[in-house]
Amino acid sequence: MLNPIDTAAVIRDGGAVGQYPGQIHEGVGWWLGACLVVTLHASHLAVAHDGHPVSAAFTDRLCQGAINAQHYACHVHHLGQQHERDLLSKAGARQTPGAWLTTETTDGVTTVRVRLHTSHGALLDETNGLAAIRNLIAQDRVPIPVNSQAKGVIEASHHEMTDGVRL
Repeated sequence: MLNPIDTAAVIRDGGAVGQYPGQIHEGVGWWLGACLVVTLHASHLAVAHDGHPVSAAFTDRLCQGAINAQHYACHVHHLGQQHERDLLSKAGARQTPGAWLTTETTDGVTTVRVRLHTSHGALLDETNGLAAIRNLIAQDRVPIPVNSQAKGVIEASHHEMTDGVRL
């Protein structure tokens, strides 16, 4: 694994949290996106962030991981800057899993947090996917694409979904 992390320390509290740089890096976003899609068997994923430039960078990597997760061809709805409640409302209307990313700097220490939600809006925990994601990352078994036809797409929030439901 390139640039490993302490999975027990970082993959917790409904997703991932860690000091940046140091405990967490942008590659963790990719790993979380790919592992979330495979663990939840997600064909769609809604993703948003708090507007911080670091959050946006992690969000972009998470989206790339999600569209490159094995054979799932995940359709990622990149909602840009949104409050978590708005992400959950939009994802819940479609019963789509979601990811919300934030960055906070306190006393010169920058902390990145990735909150992962099921298709019913529940925060991931040890029983509904977080332990499986942690194990995939710890064992260096992050899902990779099986072929170019299996690659998903990232769609900006202003587009309509194929069934006419806006996220």
